[in-house]
Amino acid sequence: MTLSGADQAPGVQVTTRADDRSSAATIDKGVAGWMFFDWAAQPFFTVITTFIFGPYFVSRMTADPVTAQTAWSNAATISGIAIAILAPVLGSIADQSGARKPWIAFFAVIKIACLLLLWTAAPGSPVGFVMLLMILASVAAEFSIVFNDSMMPRLVSQKDVGRVSNIAWGLGYLGGMIVLIFVVLFLAANPSTGVTLLGAPPLFGLDPALGEDARITGPISAVWYFLFILPMFLFTPDAPKGKALGNAVRSGLIEIRHTLAELRHRKPVLRFLVGRMIYQDGVNGLLILGGVFAAAMFGWSTMEIGIYGIILNVVAIFGCMLAGRIDRLFGSKIVVITSLSLLILATLGIVSTGADFTLFGFVNLPIGTTEGLFATPAEKAYILYGLLIGVSFGPVQASSRSYLARSVDPDEAGRYFGIYALSGRATSFMATLSFSLLTAWTGSARVGMATMLVFLVVGLVILWKTPYPARSGAGAP
Repeated sequence: MTLSGADQAPGVQVTTRADDRSSAATIDKGVAGWMFFDWAAQPFFTVITTFIFGPYFVSRMTADPVTAQTAWSNAATISGIAIAILAPVLGSIADQSGARKPWIAFFAVIKIACLLLLWTAAPGSPVGFVMLLMILASVAAEFSIVFNDSMMPRLVSQKDVGRVSNIAWGLGYLGGMIVLIFVVLFLAANPSTGVTLLGAPPLFGLDPALGEDARITGPISAVWYFLFILPMFLFTPDAPKGKALGNAVRSGLIEIRHTLAELRHRKPVLRFLVGRMIYQDGVNGLLILGGVFAAAMFGWSTMEIGIYGIILNVVAIFGCMLAGRIDRLFGSKIVVITSLSLLILATLGIVSTGADFTLFGFVNLPIGTTEGLFATPAEKAYILYGLLIGVSFGPVQASSRSYLARSVDPDEAGRYFGIYALSGRATSFMATLSFSLLTAWTGSARVGMATMLVFLVVGLVILWKTPYPARSGAGAP
């Protein structure tokens, strides 16, 4: 005997009291398997796009940091455009085909293959090939997230969706941090001394002069992803199988047109998606460019970038745990607005900092020595601003996900999370493109990074008056 759909979390079967214990175990394993997807996926964003491989690409694989930053930003721009165009379509197709796991598996193969091939990105390698690998890996990663996120409304009750989303996001940062710590302690070596932070040569005989300590993060992230998406495949219940692929594609294309037309009559959801589209551009820009920006400004090595990343991830884990409790008590909107405000302050701090000053020169920070980790006062100031980013960028994304999950029905989650991915990527190329153009035009990455403020502020203003939840006639401005 099961309860009615109104009395249970969608897609989760609840049994009578005699079977409560076994049912709870099944549900817990399913939700835990779903949460492990974030744990599996995060090292790609932590050690590849942000803290290790990206800075290596900029400062060591190529000879010109400014040109390399532009190329890295261009790769993000191209992948963002592809994601923006295709994610809503794939989300609608997923609603029609029902099951999400086959799609996740398909894109996992692409992502894993590209990450394994990053090992070939030695200094002097063709930039175009590395950019292609990053584009394909990024697109595959984001499409997998669309399908995984769309499973959430069927697994978790409306009451707990914010808490579960933030805990999953926190687990992701923990997984990314574990990989990052391993890289920093045992693999990342100072190119001049050839030893790691522990004073020993890198494991596996890696040669930092050839960038092997950074290039190995590709295969490591691939293996990690493969191992830890298995619990989701083994334990998380999928939606029932729907239409055959051909019919699902045709129906999905029709459905996305209907959804886009439907949004005109669901103005709260539309307003949320537009606001999220804009502020997520700024968040994406900070995540994609923050590490390479610091590497270029201070000449940080892979070791220093890695330690900076560990600091941010430790703070991010606690930020997500705290945000999960706030989300459950006060709602997702409070968490998102607070996080955006902190990100704005952090970005102001970052762009106001140079090698020997902060707050746009109102505070001078003379360089006494450059020996040791984060030796200059300006580097220490940069880390303080980074702590604000660390405590905020997880909750702003996790609670945005739960904001939408509370605003749509389970049977429409695929298409709306597809549009949600669109809202996170539709203009994301504008943030990275703005950075590229202004950096190339002015020769200053600081001016390029300042454009992130525009996206964060405008998105915050739009969200401020958006109802919560974003259902027609629901919530309060």
